[in-house]
Amino acid sequence: MIPFESFYFFFIVGILLIPSIIMGLQGKASRKYNMVVTIIMLAIIFANSLLGTISLLIFTIWQVVLVKGYIAYRKKANSTAIFCIGIIASIMPLILVKILPILGLNHLFGFLGVSYLTFKAVQMIMEIRDGLIKSEIPLADFLYFLLFFPSLSSGPIDRWRRFQKDVHTVPTKEAYREYLYLGINKIFRGFLYKFIIAFLIHFYIIVQLLETHYFELHPVQYHLLNMYSYSLYLFFDFAGYSAFAIGISYIMGIKTPENFHLPFISRNIKDFWNRWHMTLSFWFRDYVYMRFAFWMTKKKWIKNRVTISNLGYLMLFLLMGVWHGLAPHYIVYGLYHACLIIGFDFFDRWNKKHKVWPKNKFTHVVAVIITFHFVCFGFYIFSGNLFY
Repeated sequence: MIPFESFYFFFIVGILLIPSIIMGLQGKASRKYNMVVTIIMLAIIFANSLLGTISLLIFTIWQVVLVKGYIAYRKKANSTAIFCIGIIASIMPLILVKILPILGLNHLFGFLGVSYLTFKAVQMIMEIRDGLIKSEIPLADFLYFLLFFPSLSSGPIDRWRRFQKDVHTVPTKEAYREYLYLGINKIFRGFLYKFIIAFLIHFYIIVQLLETHYFELHPVQYHLLNMYSYSLYLFFDFAGYSAFAIGISYIMGIKTPENFHLPFISRNIKDFWNRWHMTLSFWFRDYVYMRFAFWMTKKKWIKNRVTISNLGYLMLFLLMGVWHGLAPHYIVYGLYHACLIIGFDFFDRWNKKHKVWPKNKFTHVVAVIITFHFVCFGFYIFSGNLFY
C-alpha cells in the first residue's frame, strides 16, 4: 500500500490513532503506543512487497550497525578516513537502488522511502562526527526516528535532535489540543491540494486537453500549457503529501517541520530553494554545501570564496539531480538550477556595487514573475517532456 494514495489508508490510520488522541487530550504520553502504530503501518505498507520488506529489514540493520558502531568509535577516536567510510557505507543502499535497475537487477534490492531514510541515517553520522550527538542512542528511539511512517515515502526530512525533543516531551492537554487542531487542518489542506486541485489540473489539463488534443495544439501552445500545468500539479500533489505527513505527525505529538512555504512567490532562485521542499534543500545545504565550503577553506586548496561557493552550488545541485534519478533530464535539471544560482549570485554581487536594480514594490513583483517562469521551465526539464 502506498501511503496517502487511498482513503482506505486514511481510514486505517484514523482508527489506529484514536488511542493517541485520547491519551493526548488527557495529557498522557503516547510514545510507546505510537511506536506500535508505526510498526503496524509499516507492516501494512509493505504487506504486498516481499522484496520491499526484506530490503527494509536489511537496510535498517545496516544503518543501526553503522550508527551505533560509529558513535562507539567516535568516543575513542576521530579519523577522517573512518568518517568517510561510514558515510559511503550509509549511502551505499541508496546507490544500489539507483544503479541496479541500469544493470537489469532491480529485483534484488529496493523499497519505498529508501532516499528519505538514508538522509536521516547520514545526518546522524555527520552530527556524531561534529560532536552534536554525544550520548548513547537508544535502539528503540533510533528505529522510531528512522522508520517514522508518516514521512516514510515523501518526507519531510526531520532531524534527530529535534525529533528526540518532541518524542520525550509530553504536551499538556492545552498544547495537544493545538497539535490536534493543526494536524487536522493540515490533513484537510492535503486533501484540498492533492485530491482536488492536483487531480483537476492533471485530469482536465494534462490528460483531457494536452494528451487528448495533442495534434490540435500548436507546438508552442502545447509546451507552454504543459510546462505551467505540470509545475502547478507537481506543487499541489507534493505539498499535499507533505501536509498529510505533517498533519498525522502532529496528531502523534511530533512537530514535523514544514516542507513548503509559498514557493511561487519567491523573489529569486535562492529564495525559491528556501521555500520549496525546504527540508531537502536545507539538508543539502547543511550536509553538502556547507561542508564542502568549510573543507575547501580549511585546506586552502581554493582561496577565492566565490569560486568555492560556485563549485559548491554546482556539486550540490548535480547531486540533487542525480538523487532524483540517473536519467539525463534529472541531471540537466540539477545543472540548470546550479547555473541559475551561480548566475543570480553573480548578479546580486554586481548589483550591490552598481545599484542598477533597486529594491521596491515594483521590482519585487517583477522579480517574482521572472523567478516563477524560470522555476516552471526547470520543472518542465524535470518532467522529461521537454526532451521527448
